[in-house]
Amino acid sequence: MSERQLVVVGASLAGLRAVEAARKTGFTGPITLIGGEKHLPYDRPPLSKAYLEAGREPKSTQFRDERTFSAELDVTLLLGRRATGLDTTRKVIRVGQAEVPYDALVIATGADARTLPGTEDLAGVHALRTSDDAVAVRAALDAHARTVVIGAGFIGSEVAAGARKRGVDVTVVEALPTPLVRAVGERMGGAIASLHERNGTPLLCGVSVSAVEGGGKVERVVLSDGTVLPADLVVVGIGCVPATDWLEGSGLTLDNGIVCDENLYTGIDGVYAAGDVARWHNGLFDRSQRLEHWTSAAEQGAVAARNALNPEAAKAYSTVPYFWSDWYDSRIQFVGVPQADEIVVVDGDLDSDHWVALYREGDRLVGALTLNGQTVIMKYRGLLMKAATWQDALAFAEKRKHSAAAQAVRSIRMETAQQ
Repeated sequence: MSERQLVVVGASLAGLRAVEAARKTGFTGPITLIGGEKHLPYDRPPLSKAYLEAGREPKSTQFRDERTFSAELDVTLLLGRRATGLDTTRKVIRVGQAEVPYDALVIATGADARTLPGTEDLAGVHALRTSDDAVAVRAALDAHARTVVIGAGFIGSEVAAGARKRGVDVTVVEALPTPLVRAVGERMGGAIASLHERNGTPLLCGVSVSAVEGGGKVERVVLSDGTVLPADLVVVGIGCVPATDWLEGSGLTLDNGIVCDENLYTGIDGVYAAGDVARWHNGLFDRSQRLEHWTSAAEQGAVAARNALNPEAAKAYSTVPYFWSDWYDSRIQFVGVPQADEIVVVDGDLDSDHWVALYREGDRLVGALTLNGQTVIMKYRGLLMKAATWQDALAFAEKRKHSAAAQAVRSIRMETAQQ
């Protein structure tokens, strides 16, 4: 085992966890970590959250320092160098003109942000996917740039919320009539999107971008209905695509990511995938999924490395998907899958600052969405892990409501007694 060479392509969260898991399992052979960015692996979620906050120097989101990689993990780092090809017959990864041999390979190249065609040479137009993107966006917000966010998904909306909290002039543009339909469904997408209106952020839905204009630097955004929005900063949040271009012709099956089995195995000897780039069979929900979530990326990286180094003892990876997003002073959390036959609000109401909605598929609970429901969301994740029935989920929700009501009555009585 120690004579084999492990290569991880993608200096991402999944890539880091793959390296760490390999060493934790006792692998003492050479490990090479290849990353397209010049930075050491870093945490991405804060880039659209705390990193953009005003009034304080942003903290580094880097996971580990260089000494940890060299001394503790004993990893050869090839950073700032994108993988350009994979020869699965010879078992080598091409990195420019160089070749890196492997015995076990974990691909964790993630996803690349979609861009707006024609804006490549226009200063002030950014996605928010990388550390460099976040530095540029923060600097523009510090300068109180008039901001247009294109795409009312989670990343774009976090940027808009951060800009509004700074007092920056910001407008959100969404091509769909209702945001977040694929993520949480139409009704719930509308409920979440209402947070923009409640916090004074203009949200223009059902309108597309005709042009982004300026003389070398962005000056305005022209919409399909003729509206012209002055802009010094444009943040493009229109989704991501799996970073698989370099794998064309490799023999791997590519279809909205790298297609894998339940073990994250690609079907090609020694090759596994993890994180945003992997589309694998999630046995817990009996469906193929590709997730762009922090939790699953971390877990998959570790599982892929262990399975790649010991395929005879490979273990399936299944999970209840989980993500969160912070808008203004609210936290949105979702567990499960959004494809449902019915969605029922079981606590609060959609016009309030707290609610819980459950998702039903057949006779099974398949998802839960909360606004400011931090105390309950993981309890529903536990029910999902147990494949709870719909009736069990409704009974649990009703029990919590009664318990909360009883607690409220006790609190009132205690306050009255103390007066």
